[in-house]
Amino acid sequence: MNSLYFLLPEIFIFIMSVILLMTGLFVKKIKIINYIAILSIVIAVVIILNQSFQSILQNSFIIDEFSKIFKVMILIGSAASLVMFFSSKEDQHINLYEFPILILFSTIGMMVMVSSNDLLLMFIGLELQSLGLYVLAALNRNSLLSSEAGIKYFILGALSSGLLLFGISYIYGFTGNTNFNLIAVNYSEDSLGLIIGIVFVCSGLAFKVSAVPFHMWTPDVYQGAPTPITGFFALAPKIAAMGLLVRFLLNSFGEIYIDWQQILIFISIASMLFAAVAAIAQTNIKRLMAYSSIGHIGYALIGVACVSPEGIKSLTVYLMIYLIMNISVFAFILTMKRNDEYFEQISDMSGLYKNHPLSAIMISLMMFSLAGIPPLAGFFGKFYIFMAAVESNMFVLAIIGIIASVIGAFYYLRIVKVIYFDEPQTSYDGVSIKSLAVLFYPTSLLVVIFCFYPLPLLKIAETASNSFF
Repeated sequence: MNSLYFLLPEIFIFIMSVILLMTGLFVKKIKIINYIAILSIVIAVVIILNQSFQSILQNSFIIDEFSKIFKVMILIGSAASLVMFFSSKEDQHINLYEFPILILFSTIGMMVMVSSNDLLLMFIGLELQSLGLYVLAALNRNSLLSSEAGIKYFILGALSSGLLLFGISYIYGFTGNTNFNLIAVNYSEDSLGLIIGIVFVCSGLAFKVSAVPFHMWTPDVYQGAPTPITGFFALAPKIAAMGLLVRFLLNSFGEIYIDWQQILIFISIASMLFAAVAAIAQTNIKRLMAYSSIGHIGYALIGVACVSPEGIKSLTVYLMIYLIMNISVFAFILTMKRNDEYFEQISDMSGLYKNHPLSAIMISLMMFSLAGIPPLAGFFGKFYIFMAAVESNMFVLAIIGIIASVIGAFYYLRIVKVIYFDEPQTSYDGVSIKSLAVLFYPTSLLVVIFCFYPLPLLKIAETASNSFF
């Protein structure tokens, strides 16, 4: 019963999900279900913030500052996706009460992931997250693109789960344990089988964060899925998988980091360079954001590869800034509507500054921030990551990251060029929906405010880092 108390956030969201599932059968007002789902997330955040450090279920489930911070980020991403759904459910043909329920069930899996300290619990959390995501990707049954996205994600997701399980079996076979802390004291450093297990588990997790070479599902799913779902894919699951990757590697194999550090360095470099080059040819804003997310995961992985307090601190700061920037961008994409019809081509944004000057300024700020141009928050996110790499004597990795960032700046600045210098097209509807305005404008301002007052985020990130070092 004592353990159940410390599982209260997860249990509460599960109970609310079941209640909403039953309510949806009788109450046809999706608005009410969505409001309750958002309120449930807010209550869960309050519960998490009031929890203290605890290790339960025979040290398989850990509640520390790291897990609390990542859970709050996950819940913010989920709530933002629900607000996007509320604003566009009918236009996006996803006017289904199951949407918020699937979001909540996936969120439970993500919360379990970042607190997992055991291979089996880690897998349960991953699969609980993935089952909801498979359905969400194909939720618009009237769209061939959405159906294709769902099938691709399901097939490749099943493959990644197989890789993950194969790696788990190797690690268990060579250590005799599934608990991360017990694995750390029961392995042989010269065991080739153990290294194979680590490689396969890292490969399975790399799929979840869409890192190269496990990124192939990302552009198609981002383009095919309805925009609120694409936003959800870009936000919460990536943060959860990064949190799980950090805990798995540092708690289990922190002493032999030389063996797995090389894997992360390769994935990081491949993700940064591939995304920077591949995104240049994109004309669809959602596909471009898919490649953008691949590149940003590459930068974030530098923080993990550093295996240092500064590395985890910079990773946490980067993910918090990434969350804010992507909420703003996807809220803006949902406003790209002309005569009640959505458009997703970058060229359709031409002349935006003449018709909607405030929106043009805000989205331009976001593009500059994503490109890492000072003094916006995106610049500081990359600055902390690269400084962590330099302090860990990983100079080549930092230089490659800077080069990839310079190349990547092209496709962000191209959007600004289209907005301000291309011939104007017919005015689009603009940010007329209040719920989208609540997401778009405040988050756009936060990337500016950060450069004047970064201390709160830095303190939060340092607290997260202290959980491991």
